[in-house]
Amino acid sequence: MAVSTQDEQRLALFIDFENIAIGVRDAHYRKFDVNLVLERLLDKGKLLSKKAYADWSRYSDYKRAFHEAAIELIEVPQKSVGGKNSADIRLVVDAMDMSFQKEHINCFVVCSGDSDFSPLVSKLKENNKYVIGLGVKNSTSELLIENCDEFIFYEDLVRVQQRPMPAITGSLTEKLQDCFGLVVDAVVALQRENKELLWGSMVKETMKRKRPSFNESYYGFRTFSHLLEDAQRRGIVMLRRDQKSGSYVVEDLGPAARAEAATAGAAEPQAAATASAERKPEAAAPAADAEANGGRPSGRRRRGRGGRGRRSGVPVPAGAPSESSAGAADDGDDDEDDSDDMAGDSHPGLPAVGTPIAAAPADRPGFSLFSWLRKDSEEKKP
Repeated sequence: MAVSTQDEQRLALFIDFENIAIGVRDAHYRKFDVNLVLERLLDKGKLLSKKAYADWSRYSDYKRAFHEAAIELIEVPQKSVGGKNSADIRLVVDAMDMSFQKEHINCFVVCSGDSDFSPLVSKLKENNKYVIGLGVKNSTSELLIENCDEFIFYEDLVRVQQRPMPAITGSLTEKLQDCFGLVVDAVVALQRENKELLWGSMVKETMKRKRPSFNESYYGFRTFSHLLEDAQRRGIVMLRRDQKSGSYVVEDLGPAARAEAATAGAAEPQAAATASAERKPEAAAPAADAEANGGRPSGRRRRGRGGRGRRSGVPVPAGAPSESSAGAADDGDDDEDDSDDMAGDSHPGLPAVGTPIAAAPADRPGFSLFSWLRKDSEEKKP
């Protein structure tokens, strides 16, 4: 089933570039990308006329991109020469002339945020033309937005560009990946326009609008129906055949395309977390260095030998060797003691923390420092 030419929108684009350039600058975008605008409008129909109005001596950086996009540059002198609203007046005159002379053009796109174009929008709608406005959100008049049949914000176009499109990967060659990627792009564009039935011919026409050189035979398919059938076998699209016409209707994207989109969306938070960790590597460096040198991280409090008995809550019986005196002979064993603490405060031959310390047996009297001193002094007497 062929697409009816009566149902297809035929668009004319008019760009008030000075207004757009100021809006893009105020919104802190690096540069205005006209290709984002054209790609979005190609989702709607054929672009038959593209004109941009400005004093191009002031915007020479944009000339190349506009020429490559086949946009006609209308030179308008500076305000001191041509008057304050010379660009606006020229744009309005050309749009109204086209409205009367080119009846086959049924959609006009006014790329500006200036409220001065509201009368133009109203007059175009009186002539049974569908009017789309396009501008930067913060520099667009509410009056112009409400007067248009549809309004597209440039910020939304940038946001869609940054969102990952479903990628077709796997065992496909690079050529087939490019082909099926274009199919998915066309289906997404038609779904965005709320088309009730996505006929196979509509998908093909959208693909050709986006890439005029598209030809299914280049990718090894005899007809476009064979291309769609292969895409269905690979899980890229879901098809059904219309009983009346015998043509294919694309129901939705297949599981392969949706899975790729979900994987790309899930990778975004992980990539953000990885980037955040890479921005602050010094936060984990002290702990890593401490552990590499045999110590403990700085967040763990250092504990000495003398603290064990106090934390256990069990008093040390009289006559037992003092841990502080025993530690005097082990001043060089700090590293070994630290590793013991980290292993659960246990050591062969020592009771675990919290275990009651048994009293010395009766036949082994406890050690007393005063008894030892007294005995030593008696032995030294002549």
